[in-house]
Amino acid sequence: MAYVAIKGGAKAIEGSKLAYDFLRSRQGEGSQPLDTSTIENQLRLLHSRVISEGGVYHPKLASLAIKQAQGDTLEAAFALRAYRSTMPRLAETEAMDTSRMRITRRISSAFKDIPGGQMLGATTDYHLRLMRMELLDESAEAFMAISRSWFDGLDVAQIPDTFPKVLEGLRQQGLLAEAPHNPHQDLPFDITREPLIFPVPRSAALATMTRSEQGSLLALAYSNMRGYGDIHPTVAELRVGFVPVMLPHPISGKPMEIGEVEITECEVVAMYESDEQGGKPSFTLGYGACFGHNEVKAISMAILDRSLQKGMQGTPSNPSEDPEFVLLHIDGIDSMGFCTHYKMPHYVTFQSDMDRLRATQSKQAAEDQKS
Repeated sequence: MAYVAIKGGAKAIEGSKLAYDFLRSRQGEGSQPLDTSTIENQLRLLHSRVISEGGVYHPKLASLAIKQAQGDTLEAAFALRAYRSTMPRLAETEAMDTSRMRITRRISSAFKDIPGGQMLGATTDYHLRLMRMELLDESAEAFMAISRSWFDGLDVAQIPDTFPKVLEGLRQQGLLAEAPHNPHQDLPFDITREPLIFPVPRSAALATMTRSEQGSLLALAYSNMRGYGDIHPTVAELRVGFVPVMLPHPISGKPMEIGEVEITECEVVAMYESDEQGGKPSFTLGYGACFGHNEVKAISMAILDRSLQKGMQGTPSNPSEDPEFVLLHIDGIDSMGFCTHYKMPHYVTFQSDMDRLRATQSKQAAEDQKS
């Protein structure tokens, strides 16, 4: 069996593209096209989701992808990731040091008082989820006044850029295993150049999850939270901010900062375990990080990271502990591609199904006549 080759249809396909483009402008001749800067700033959480699932930190092109896909996050991430695949790899950065993150938001659910204090930042956590009807008719003047007055009476110099990590306090109390002395000695698994062949190292799992589709990641983490697993996580720290990107200087070879990327990072503390080397029991740790401001994704990733670590150490007892099940079903572009392929012509295979059904019906009718 095979697909039937499509002949003709070019005119219809071109018409479909024109109709798709027309729908952007159906507000009428007086409407204005979306500006990519507007998308990046006024739809920043949508923008963060696309830049995270696209797997390349390019804010302007992420905005373009959203505009091109008319808001479809999977299509936008697909376009962004496809663009990335056409670009040469010029250099590799050092592993980012998130302790140097320029914090915009930082909370802990493990402790009320943490070094540097809780920093709520921009969030909807404390909103009433009521519709703000005044935004239906928001004036340009009122909109610009928000930005104009934001820094009034604010002493920016008094705000620290970085804060100590909550986990360090747990380590100092001996409640958490010591961090690896040389965490960067092993090269991370490159999921953009190597296929996932199980068992995979933890770096492959983390890389796959960090550009996975948020809903898929959340669904599997939610199954663990509801009882198909026993992680019982506590968010030690959730951070949002900007992390410096370092590259070696082309002449001196010394690390130099070339820019920064916005990321969301989450570290969860889970059930304690005994040390196989005979040491004292300590809490276990799950880690999540992704581009942009995306807290649900980072928390879900941290829970699944801990769950997968448990599954890798023994026999998985539920789907969220099975690396093969989790990692092969969370990529939005992979799953979207398989789902939408069903829209392609299946004329031959369906004709075969109909032939078999008719033959079965005829055979059954013949047997009914005999009886």
